Amino acid sequence: MKSRLFYTIIIAFTMLTTENEMKSQERPALNDLTADEERVIIRKATEYPFTGLYEKFNDKGTYLCKQCGNALFWSDAKFDARCGWPSFDDEITGAVKRVKDADGMRTEIVCASCGGHLGHVFEGEGFTAKNTRHCVNSVSIDFVPEVIGPGNYGTALFAGGCFWGVEYFLQKEPGVVAVESGYTGGHVKNPSYRQVSAGNTGHAETVKVTYDTRKTSYEKLLKLFLEIHDPTQVGRQGPDIGDQYRSEIFCKNEEQKKIALKYIGLLKEKGLKVATQVTKASEFYTAEEYHQDYYFRNGKTPYCHAYTKRF
Repeated sequence: MKSRLFYTIIIAFTMLTTENEMKSQERPALNDLTADEERVIIRKATEYPFTGLYEKFNDKGTYLCKQCGNALFWSDAKFDARCGWPSFDDEITGAVKRVKDADGMRTEIVCASCGGHLGHVFEGEGFTAKNTRHCVNSVSIDFVPEVIGPGNYGTALFAGGCFWGVEYFLQKEPGVVAVESGYTGGHVKNPSYRQVSAGNTGHAETVKVTYDTRKTSYEKLLKLFLEIHDPTQVGRQGPDIGDQYRSEIFCKNEEQKKIALKYIGLLKEKGLKVATQVTKASEFYTAEEYHQDYYFRNGKTPYCHAYTKRF
C-alpha cells in the first residue's frame, strides 16, 4: 500500500514538473507590427534595395525574427552579396522554413516559428563556400549584440531615468541575454545623446532587454524594473532632471500592456502615486558605444538607482 502511494506521488510530481517545463517554454505573444513591417512580414512584400538597416551592418551577434523573437541567423553567416539586402549563407538549424513560390520560380524563406516572411533563398551563385544566399528583408529581423542559441526570445523596453542604472540591474538578472541602452518614444530619427539631452526630441533614455523565455519572463522583468527606480517621480529620476529621464514602459504587444497595467495598478493600491506611462513601442535607436555596459566597464555603481522591494 505504501509502495503504491509512493509511486502515485512520484507520477503526480513528474506530471506537474513536465507541465511547468512546458509552460516555461511557451512562446511569448507576437509583437505588434508597424504598417511597413506588416507589408513585408505578413503580406510578403519586399523592401527597396539598399535601404534596409542591416544591409551594411556587420556587428557580431544574432538576428531574430521581428515578429516572434525566434533566433534565425548568426552574424558569422552574414556576407556582402552587393544585392541590396542582408545576405546569409547559413541559418540556425531549424529556424527557417523554405516554401516554393506559387509560380515555382523562387523559394521563399519564412520564420519556422511564426511563419513570418523573411525573403528568398538562392543556391549555386558561388558567393561563399556554402553556395547559399538567404536574401532577407531588414524589416523582417531584429538584432541582438550577443551570439545566442536557438529558440524564442522576448524583448522589453523600459525607461526609468539614466539608462546606465537601469541597464546595470537588468544585466545581472538570470535569463537576460542582452541589454542595450538607447532612445525611443520621440519624433527624431537616429538621435544623438546631445540631441536627447537637450530635451526636445521627445525620446526617453531607454533600455532594450532581450531575454530567454525559457529562463525568465516579461512579468518578472517588469516587476524588477518597477523596483529599481522610483516610479512616482515625474520628468526626472533622482538628480537627473528632464523629460528624457521620465518613467515609461514601451509595450511591444497587448500582453505586455496588460501585465504593465496590472502591476502599476498594484502599486497604486499600495498608495503610490505612480507616474509611469504605458505606451505602444516605437522604433528603438541604440545609443553611442560609450553608453553601453557603462558601469561594468567603469567599475562603478549606480548613483540614482537602487533596489526597493515593492511586491
